[in-house]
Amino acid sequence: MKRIALIVALVVALAAIPTGIAIAAGAGGDSSKPITGNALARASAAALASAGDGKVTGTEVGDEDGYYEVEVTLEDGSQVDVHLDEGFNVLGSKVDTEQPDDQDNGAER
Repeated sequence: MKRIALIVALVVALAAIPTGIAIAAGAGGDSSKPITGNALARASAAALASAGDGKVTGTEVGDEDGYYEVEVTLEDGSQVDVHLDEGFNVLGSKVDTEQPDDQDNGAER
């Protein structure tokens, strides 16, 4: 009887692994889509004009703070997240100050 219970428990545990992986990927994974094509060039140009001298190091479509988000790494190593609307107009930006616990404490710029 114990052997059957152990087998059932093992089967249930193995069946739950793909579900757990899917949940983890959805909850903690990066589900953002990068900006591509002509939109990437336009969003990058707008973000660099707003943030100043630097390099685009990340992009995202469908950001919670705007239609586009462009991460710019400045020459001093700091990062600025620039938020744009669908027409590539700057909505705002914030300095990205990641903490060791990986929580974003961005300050409005």
